[in-house]
Amino acid sequence: MLDSRNLLYGKRKYLFGLILLLFISVIGVAFSMTGSEDFAIARREVLLRRIGDELLTQSGDSKSRVLPVKKIAENEYQIRFENNLTFQPDSLVNTTRRLLAKDPLTRDYVVNVLNRGDASVAYGFAISGNKKDDIVACKGRKQPKASYMINIKFKPTGINIAKNGYLLGSLPFLAFVGFIFFRSVKPRKALRDGQYTDRLTLGEVLFDAKNRKLIINGNTIDLTGTETRILRILALSPNETIERSRLQKEIWEDEGVIVGRSLDMFISKLRKKLELDSNINIVVIRGKGYKLEINT
Repeated sequence: MLDSRNLLYGKRKYLFGLILLLFISVIGVAFSMTGSEDFAIARREVLLRRIGDELLTQSGDSKSRVLPVKKIAENEYQIRFENNLTFQPDSLVNTTRRLLAKDPLTRDYVVNVLNRGDASVAYGFAISGNKKDDIVACKGRKQPKASYMINIKFKPTGINIAKNGYLLGSLPFLAFVGFIFFRSVKPRKALRDGQYTDRLTLGEVLFDAKNRKLIINGNTIDLTGTETRILRILALSPNETIERSRLQKEIWEDEGVIVGRSLDMFISKLRKKLELDSNINIVVIRGKGYKLEINT
């Protein structure tokens, strides 16, 4: 009894130390990222000015100024010009894409060219990290010379992704310690009675639990990990009612979350995958649980 108490006390201290290390690391990363974020924003503004400079040059203007880049909203900037200019949509798209490709935090953004007088949109396009999602129109149509300003809105994920990547990259030790701790507290169980069966024959169905597959009349159907675990429990007790609480406990308890609707969803998916064999079905036993019926 004393040994059990000492073991429990030791595990509690272990968990407390893990939580404390995690908290300190998160605070440290939060402070360290502030300077990096400021630098990334400053570098992005330089790239935006470069876009304005190249557009003026393409318009034949080598003397007038690109006005200071203005931040008009969170993740949205405005490029303004001292004089009027004209631009070719293709050149604007290519120049913007080429220069912003140098910003490692930029993947998705929307560009709108506005008439400075009434803020109406003269031209616009959207660029995505996945090129097939790019939206570019009116290629080859040169825009008339006018007073323009260019708004560029970035999808607010770049800096956050960098933060998350930095955080995750700095905590591999904590992840390892956490894994060891939870394995030591509660070893994961595949089945209540400790059995493990690679292949089971259910009527005309071959259930390959190891490879997460059903083979029905020559057809192979893939199963998810959770579907495999549910079906294995039902298959080891065919034509017997398995309590709903038991399924929830054995499938989700080790993950710390038990959601009733999750079980119903996976049962429904399993039923559809078993439809090729009319002699096998998962039946709902109201108020109790589920039963894998196999008619021979």
